[in-house]
Amino acid sequence: MAGPSGGARRLLLPLLLRPRPPPCSSPGPPRRTGGSAAAAAAGPARLKGPEDLPGPGLLRTFVWLFLRGYLLHTHRLQVMSRRLYGPIWKSTFGHYRNINIGSPVVLEQLLRQEGKYPMRSDMALWKEHRDTRSLPYGPFTEEGERWYRLRQVLNKRLLKPSEAVLYADAIGEVVSDLMVRLREERSRSPSGVLVGDVANLLYRFALEGISYILFETRIGCLKQQVPAETQRFIDSINLMFKNSIFATVLPRWSRKVLPFWDRYLNSWDTIFAFGKTLIDRKMKELEGQVERGKEVSGYLSYLLASGRLSLDEVYGSVAELLLAGVDTTSNTLSWALYHLSRDPGIQETLYQELKAVVPANRFPAAEDIPKLPMLRAIIKETLRVYPVVPTNARVFYEKDIVIGDYLFPKNTLFVLAHYAMSHDETYFPEPERFLPQRWLRGYGSPHHPFSSIPFGYGVRACVGRRIAELEMHLALARIIQAFEVRPDPRGVEVTSVSRIVLVADKPINLEFIARPEAP
Repeated sequence: MAGPSGGARRLLLPLLLRPRPPPCSSPGPPRRTGGSAAAAAAGPARLKGPEDLPGPGLLRTFVWLFLRGYLLHTHRLQVMSRRLYGPIWKSTFGHYRNINIGSPVVLEQLLRQEGKYPMRSDMALWKEHRDTRSLPYGPFTEEGERWYRLRQVLNKRLLKPSEAVLYADAIGEVVSDLMVRLREERSRSPSGVLVGDVANLLYRFALEGISYILFETRIGCLKQQVPAETQRFIDSINLMFKNSIFATVLPRWSRKVLPFWDRYLNSWDTIFAFGKTLIDRKMKELEGQVERGKEVSGYLSYLLASGRLSLDEVYGSVAELLLAGVDTTSNTLSWALYHLSRDPGIQETLYQELKAVVPANRFPAAEDIPKLPMLRAIIKETLRVYPVVPTNARVFYEKDIVIGDYLFPKNTLFVLAHYAMSHDETYFPEPERFLPQRWLRGYGSPHHPFSSIPFGYGVRACVGRRIAELEMHLALARIIQAFEVRPDPRGVEVTSVSRIVLVADKPINLEFIARPEAP
């Protein structure tokens, strides 16, 4: 939890500082799943409305966020709110009135009522940049029929496991460069084995990997001297996410008097310009290949040659896809290595599994992954404990929604509290413990299918899921094949903070001890 506030602050609004649930019943299991919401409302029992839900008021929310220190711990605030108010509660955050979903049972009821064009609302800031600069929307900002048409094109060559394997050689090449950089980093430390800020190195790996797939070119993230334009691009991504926090919680009038809004817009400008430069460069290359009668391949080549997207749509889509999987891959690998370093038993189990499946004279490959259940379980458990995006959102604009005894009018904003659900002891006993064996066949009772969905659900699920999984599995397998990972000898404890995405509160430093039998 967040640290304590100052003594003077504790004197302010003592009732607000000791939150307690209002005397409201929580929604029970739904009595109706079929028929329209209007028909349900006309039934014998009157359905309750959003105003009948329990939840904190605006003032209490302000106290929690700014006086009790939950602004960077909103994921833990989810858990507390669910315990106080039950599986559904209302709240006000920034400019938004939210209906929060903290139960996988309720989440399933909600998402199974999605229409053909699910609408997410957590990309409002991205849309503001596009609108301000008259730039095209991409798969995360577009809505309705235009979004559906965009996804139909983008899904091809990305979404199916059989299609993701097409990029295994490219990912393997980037993983090999990661291993080179990892060895260089450890050799420069006084001990010869310590690597500082592992997340930074893995972020560069993930960005290089997705860039190689999208642009079909290397951008130099893993070079000893990162190219200047690539470094500006990396810095702009960090600045964009950092200033997103201020843009979310501060009132709109503050944008004119504080610098965060201009920094946010300028960061996005750099991201778009970087992508546009690489796309334009690829277009010229393709023109030359076509003139020579050479067959074109690759993801960007497919988008440009398909004729199904305008050039502006390609610009917008690639800029958003570029950011989609970077944090998932880098943060998940960082946390996985952190926990494996602190649990040598699990690490040894994974190492022995790798030795049994992968011959000593070669590296793990995509075809090995289905035969490595512990490897897959470690990634699943890491994503459960640290969902990269701890909160997601939906707006149902096509129809009213009935959940249990509650009727929600169309255009209601639902906030999906994924962190609270994946840390619910009802479904995950000892939810704070890192236990990959939860995901192995025959261990305990099965989990609710909606209790941990780090890549989303349905037609709006993450388009880059298969690529991210392939990157994480291959990178983790190669690292454990080559090194025994040990914790920071200084005994530094690391915890999570929420900065739009869930990240470590301090650098993760680890020791990498070379295995003599590694290829």
